[in-house]
Amino acid sequence: MVSADVVVIGAGFGGLGAARALQQAGVTDVVVLERADSAGGVWRDNTYPNAACDVPSPLYSWSWATNPRWGRRYSPQPEILSYLREAAGREGLLDLVTTGVDVVSCTFDEDAGTWDVVARDGRSWTARAVVSAPGQLSNPVVPDLPGADTFAGPAFHSADWRHDVDLRGKRVAVVGTGASAIQFVPGIVDDVAAMTVFQRSAPYILPKPDQAYHALHQRAFEKVPALLSAERRTVFWLSERLNAALAGEERWSTGFLKVLRSVWRFHLRRQVKDAALRERLVPDYEIGCKRILFSNEWYPALDRDHVDVVTDAVASVEPGGVRTRDGRFVEADVLIWGTGFAATDFLAGTEVTGRGGRLLSQEWADGAWAHLGISVPGFPGYFRVYGPNTNLGGSSIIGMMEAQADWIAQVVARALREGRPYDVRPDAATTYDAEVQRRLSSSAWSTCGSWYNDGGRITTNWPGRVAEYQHRTARVHWSDLEPA
Repeated sequence: MVSADVVVIGAGFGGLGAARALQQAGVTDVVVLERADSAGGVWRDNTYPNAACDVPSPLYSWSWATNPRWGRRYSPQPEILSYLREAAGREGLLDLVTTGVDVVSCTFDEDAGTWDVVARDGRSWTARAVVSAPGQLSNPVVPDLPGADTFAGPAFHSADWRHDVDLRGKRVAVVGTGASAIQFVPGIVDDVAAMTVFQRSAPYILPKPDQAYHALHQRAFEKVPALLSAERRTVFWLSERLNAALAGEERWSTGFLKVLRSVWRFHLRRQVKDAALRERLVPDYEIGCKRILFSNEWYPALDRDHVDVVTDAVASVEPGGVRTRDGRFVEADVLIWGTGFAATDFLAGTEVTGRGGRLLSQEWADGAWAHLGISVPGFPGYFRVYGPNTNLGGSSIIGMMEAQADWIAQVVARALREGRPYDVRPDAATTYDAEVQRRLSSSAWSTCGSWYNDGGRITTNWPGRVAEYQHRTARVHWSDLEPA
């Protein structure tokens, strides 16, 4: 068994950022465990055509590694992955990573005050603290439909893109119309002979204000760093207006969302000429219930002669295609799942056992929750990055993860100095959780039903602005914690 002060699980933006925060706080004995064969998280895994960020890269980047050399405002997947690895490499973070480690259990040893971390292959680590950072978008979801395993042709999820499958001249069925589908569908539409998109519910699509950053632009950012900082602040300010509107702040909520809805409607009418298709592309929920998406190519891709949008639910899969609930059969040579990720499955296959043999899965049986989205009573020294109620309807999640990492680093550094782990007080945690759920009940998400609901709770989203969360986590309130 290998010993370390801290074991970090996951080598994406969250895990690597946490490792750096720990080192900045003087915690140097850190091991990062990654189940894949390299660092990168979702930006390593999602290699589908047109994969890109939907947050401008000047904001979707670490605050300690701003990049004047972005090629575009909304950077594509290869550039983001390269940035992540280069920035982490400069900080020496990649040297901390052990790849090929699929963690299956974390168990608290009450006598020793340490955590035993065990991988699927039997390898194990013991640590004074565990920081779990698998992300909310790391486990693809494929619907459990009758006959799904009988399809005769290639079938794959967008996060496991089959680059060996030639789509030219093929009849392609795409199930799902989320953030990934709106990127890869335009990326393959010119190659396929026919495409059928099965849409459960239409997304709100706004124009994407993308642009290339030319050499002159990049040189200006390098010579005058304040320009890059100004763009980052501007994007943050705009995204905070959206967060305020979704949180139900009276000043922004009705008016701002009304403007966005008007922009969406104009975008739809301008890009889709077929009135019947436009009707199918109107969302059946209020704006903000699902993440608002940005694309200049999605609507034109659907408004093509060889593309059909089906709104009836998929009932089953057969060897030759897909059958809908109304009995319609759509022939297909290739089936692509654009059905998203298990965003509310925060444990992601890892059994976590705390004090007194308590299982975190049992604690979260009615929906995940955590103090500040980071710590759960009864699990001292176990922390989450991008945990419950820390996701955003707008803005960059990296800002939230950096705030979490800094809070964790403060707690871990003190725990190591004192030789004892810290646990969050149950009363502090329940008070915080009650506040979060109360605020969510008056936000835009309260009318969204099952989109954000897990066991009667909204478990994913933060009910305020990023700046508020950063302020609340900037300094540890030690009265909320107690030594284990």
